[in-house]
Amino acid sequence: MAMAASEIEKLIKDAIPGAQVTINDLAGDGDHYAAHVIATAFIGKSRVQQHQMVYQALQGRMGNELHALALQTSAPE
Repeated sequence: MAMAASEIEKLIKDAIPGAQVTINDLAGDGDHYAAHVIATAFIGKSRVQQHQMVYQALQGRMGNELHALALQTSAPE
């Protein structure tokens, strides 16, 4: 079952308040997305920790409803 970009965005924003989230459907199939997430919650966190926060926000959907997610994260400048 595919996952809507709006659902991915909502999950991330709910888990990381104030995050700026941009989602792009890479293949048009609802399974392969790219996400760019900017959040103050990422300040002082390593890239790995930032990615872990986003994956936790997806609540186990990665590898199930969501097949692939190219992830770019950063703290605001």
